[in-house]
Amino acid sequence: MSSVSTVLDERIDELRRDREHGGSWMARRAVEALVEEAEQDAESGEALVERLLSAGRELAASRPGVGAVAGAVGRVLAAAQRERHLQVDQLRQLVGAEAESLLDGRRRAGASIAVHLKERLTDAIVLTHSASATVREALVYTPPERVICTVSAPQEEGRTFAQELREAGLEVELVTDEEAPGKLEWASLLLVGADTVFHDGTVSNKPGTHVLAQAAAESGVPAIVACEVIKLAPLDAPAPDALDLTPPELIDSIVTEEGTHPADEIGALIDRTPFLRDGYNLLAR
Repeated sequence: MSSVSTVLDERIDELRRDREHGGSWMARRAVEALVEEAEQDAESGEALVERLLSAGRELAASRPGVGAVAGAVGRVLAAAQRERHLQVDQLRQLVGAEAESLLDGRRRAGASIAVHLKERLTDAIVLTHSASATVREALVYTPPERVICTVSAPQEEGRTFAQELREAGLEVELVTDEEAPGKLEWASLLLVGADTVFHDGTVSNKPGTHVLAQAAAESGVPAIVACEVIKLAPLDAPAPDALDLTPPELIDSIVTEEGTHPADEIGALIDRTPFLRDGYNLLAR
């Protein structure tokens, strides 16, 4: 086996096995893998683009439920596809620049989302259910009165997230997934991240999100999703039993770096973001 396929296989295996990190981390690792692949020998720009397309499809397929991976990989592939006539060295530079722009944009996106959420978080009691880097940044930027954080068995996911918030000076209460719905009686809002947001506003996130969103709706507590644009997918939502899916009617709003959107109107943002359409089209071929 060549060193090229070995390195790519290692990245794909890492993504497939990972259960500790969120979509933003996975997207970064996938994009870094594409940059590494672009550095390998290629006979022409056309040949390099074909290699990147093959690698990108494998990377996206490694975590099909995590839209950030497909969104990030698709953006880099779309940029390379548009300029496939370039020489190999020029294409490598383009891929590296696009990757750096994407990763820098991700850092700025988190800060922008935090600003958009400031008013909702001030003096709030927030229940959160995912160890989302975007949610963490928003909570640290505007510390609410209290955070109620779920801890999910068997790995007790969420405990590290809660500790990070405490180290940032926030007051945090830990509850089990089973206890969480009852805590919504005292919460001001339910704030979660997302693995993928589909064109109709359906949200895919960690197991238990739908149950909490339903309980929040019954308690009159708004459910808010915080996620970057690269997690939006120009696709119809899959069958409900395929993933933990939360329908748009249970979501008050979706907050991205582009602003706050009603869940059932997120498709308009997706439609006016060309790299999402172009990237997903390339991944689907």
